Parts: sequence; structure tokens; C-alpha cells
Amino acid sequence: MLCPINQSAYTVENRQEAGIGLRSILQLWIKETMRILQILTRKLSSSQIRSTAPSLSSTFSSRQLHSLSNPASFGIAFDIDGVLLRGSIPIGGSPPALKRLYDDSGTLKVPYVFLTNGGGVPESKRAKELARLLDVNILPLQVIQGHTPFKQLTRRFEDELVVAVGKGEPAEVMSEYGFKTVLSIDEYASYFDNIDPLAQCKKWTDKQDVNQNSKSKHFALSNDPCSQRVQAVFVVSDSVDWSRDIQVLCDILRTGGLPGKEIAHQPPLFFANDDLAYQALFPSERLGMGAFRIALESVFNAIHPAALKYTSYGKPSPFVFKNAETVLTHVLQSSQDNNQVDGREQLFKTLYMIGDNPAVDIKGARQAGNPWFSILTRTGVFKGKENHDDCPADLVVDTVEEAVDYILSKECVS
Repeated sequence: MLCPINQSAYTVENRQEAGIGLRSILQLWIKETMRILQILTRKLSSSQIRSTAPSLSSTFSSRQLHSLSNPASFGIAFDIDGVLLRGSIPIGGSPPALKRLYDDSGTLKVPYVFLTNGGGVPESKRAKELARLLDVNILPLQVIQGHTPFKQLTRRFEDELVVAVGKGEPAEVMSEYGFKTVLSIDEYASYFDNIDPLAQCKKWTDKQDVNQNSKSKHFALSNDPCSQRVQAVFVVSDSVDWSRDIQVLCDILRTGGLPGKEIAHQPPLFFANDDLAYQALFPSERLGMGAFRIALESVFNAIHPAALKYTSYGKPSPFVFKNAETVLTHVLQSSQDNNQVDGREQLFKTLYMIGDNPAVDIKGARQAGNPWFSILTRTGVFKGKENHDDCPADLVVDTVEEAVDYILSKECVS
């Protein structure tokens, strides 16, 4: 509503008191009239725009305009297996969904990370693999695997003999983190004759090949592992040979790191995650690291007077989600051409966790609390029609593509 001209300001009495002449009064009146006409013109133009283009305000909302000139106030964490991939096959429309997080030039416009309990290879190698499978540019920084927190233990065990367990390249993973004296369990077991009583039945292993292909060969030759205590064991990824690994780990853990010797204090044991099951190519879930941990613990406790002590990382630990928030801030910084984001000050209004496992992805996001928002897909472990009873998500969708559609719509990003 326009305010009327204050007529009392132009009475004859006021003119006389102020000593203002008629010409001055006319100039003031003309100026005020022009101001009102300008206001009327702007009002009319705005009204015409709204009537002729009703969708304009929804397309270019003030929130969206803000996002064009300021860093994103939200981020996304994607689980991998069962959400983006099944084995090495993209699922749920994941490639086009991820491409929507980049602009036409291929520059990242929405910060996101891969938050997975899986692993077995260095983050740099996993980033290249994901980039190839999903057809987008991915930085190693964006890959947070179950064993990524092991980096924080480097100083503690940097120069100590440690054993890395699991598929893939567990010793290479630990070496990249800065551990200087690390052997994979394949390498370690190869130096103990008859430590695996079933070795002759296993056609897929060859002691000589293990040593020849070992990247830790020089350490092993100059420092005999059979006479040096293992100071820590890291289960980096899923065990390939449960029977051998449980046998060798019990030997290490019961004897203070010297298999075949007397009972001694247990060295520290670390697991990259505690997933009981995960979704792979087979229709039903496969047993994960948590199942291996249960098996190892059951055997160890049955043959040792003291219970097994261990530390597990990975989702659903709140620590993992807090770390993901920090990494997302770094990703946001790396995507900005100028330094308009201060990693210490950036606060995300919302962080979206997209996962397929209620007990891991959803439970973790719920435990982490604000600003996490959980989205459950039906492409992996969870296949229910309704929400999960014990670990309900904030939103349930069929695919990751639907999840990304929801997020971008909610955040007003085209």
C-alpha cells in the first residue's frame, strides 16, 4: 500500500514559517509526484511478471539465488554397495543421479562423499574405480572407507610390526597411511611352516608366489617376522580365508604377537567395520566383517582365559559421521575457485545419508543427530514396502536417483 502525501507539510502556514517560496513548493510537489509514479511503475511491473509467469518465483526462489552466489549449505553421503553399485554394476540410476551434482563443465556444485564400510584398496585407487564405473570426476578425498580412520593410528604404530588382514591390498593400504613395517596376513603366514594345517588342501595359495609378489619383501628378508612380536592387527577388509585367518590370528593374539610361543598379553586388534551382512551380486545378503569378528571372538574366547579385546570402526559409529562432515567441508573448499569457505566456520544446514542398510546407514545417521537426514533405498539390504521398524529413516525411496531428485528439489537446485 502506498503512503499518501503528507498534505500538512505543504500548508500556507508552514510555507510562511519556513520562508519557502511558491517555486520551491512546486519543485517539491513535482519531485514527490515523480517518486510516487516510480513506485507505481515498479508495483505494476512486478504484478505483470507474476501474472504472466507464475512459475518464475518457484524456479528462481531467493533460496536458489543465494545458492548460486554462496557455497552449498548441504552435503550428501552415499553408501556404495547396494545403493550405487551391486558388485561392479551401477544400480538405481546412479550415474545420471551423480552427474546432476556437477555443472555443465564438470565442476562439482554439490559437495558429496562416498561413506562406505567396504575397502581393501587405497582411497586413491577406489576413487579411480568409482569414477570409471559411475562416469563422473571423483577425488580420493571424497572416498571414506571403513579403514580410513586407521590413518589416525599411524603415529602409534608407525615403526612397529603390524599385520593387515583382508581381501584386496590390505598391506598397501596401511603403507599408504604411513605404516612402515606392515605385512599382509598372506605374507605373514607364509613365513611359518605348517601354521595353517589345511594349506595343502587350498589350491589357490602358493607360498613362493606370495613372497615374490610381496611389496614388503625387503622388510621380511631383513627382519625375520618369526622372531619379532606383532604389535597390532588390523582387519582392513573381509577375510578371504576364514579358517587360516582365525587360526593365525588366534596364534598372534594369544601369544602377545609371537605364534608358537607362550601365552602373553593380547596385542591391539582393530576392525574396519562390524557389518554382519551386506548386499553383493547374490540375491540375499552375504556375511560381512562383523560375522568374521563373531567367529574369531567365539573361537578365541573358547581357547583363551581372557575375552577378546578389539576396537571396531565404520558406520554406525557417530565418529564416522562427524568425520564425514569434516571431509565434506574440505570437499566444498576444493570445489570453490576462491577461498570463500572457511573449513572451521562452515556449518551445513543439512547432511543427507543415503544408504540401504537400516542397522548401519540409517542407525548411524540417526545417532549422529542434527544436521543428518537419513534416506533409505530399496536396492540393497532393505527391500521392505514400508519404513524399517527398528531403524526408521526420515525418507524411504526406491532408488538413489529418487533420493537425489528429492534432495535437489528440497534444496532448490536445478
